Amino acid sequence: MENNEEHNINHEYITRYIRRTLKKNEGLLSEIEQFAKENEVPIAQPETMRFIEVLLKSTRVKSVLEIGSAIGYSAISMANCGADVTTIERDENMLIHLIPNIEKAGLSDKITVHKGDALEILPLLNGKYDFIFVDAAKGQYLEFFPHCMRMLRKGGILFSDNVLYKGMVATDELAIRRKITIIRRLRKYLDEICSCEELDTALVPIGDGAAISYRK
Repeated sequence: MENNEEHNINHEYITRYIRRTLKKNEGLLSEIEQFAKENEVPIAQPETMRFIEVLLKSTRVKSVLEIGSAIGYSAISMANCGADVTTIERDENMLIHLIPNIEKAGLSDKITVHKGDALEILPLLNGKYDFIFVDAAKGQYLEFFPHCMRMLRKGGILFSDNVLYKGMVATDELAIRRKITIIRRLRKYLDEICSCEELDTALVPIGDGAAISYRK
């Protein structure tokens, strides 16, 4: 997520019910959730994270690229599904917690951290990935996209989070003036991935909206 406010496009009672159905995390992941809540740190919403975990396990994903680590909640969750995770984070305030959390999880051999701006790091990466999780600056999703396509394997999944941006992407009635640029860029991004001949894309109203794209 882009800021500390938790965006969710569903009615509160739906979100509350869904979250009651989820098996609770224990140990370190539970501690990270609590830390994030107390310190207003943006992490993946629990129902979105559970959806990703099911995707990873059902498709037996072995390699993940994550753009936007925060404090390691999603990277650790994905590594716990058996994947090797390469993750990118530029915010020093996140990195001071990210590295220790990975070490506490005993996953230093499963999670590789690249420190810096994703737009500077992505051109330097040449790996191929089964799953790419985009959860960084929303206004830059379209700029991330060519790099994602270059590194996403055929049969792989591109998972773009927060694409409906509290519903503002879907309707101008909810749009806030200061968010217009981000809204327009997200719409262009969704137009791109939904019309791309190499992808089959579905928009899912979970959390703040997710786009799941399968590379044919």
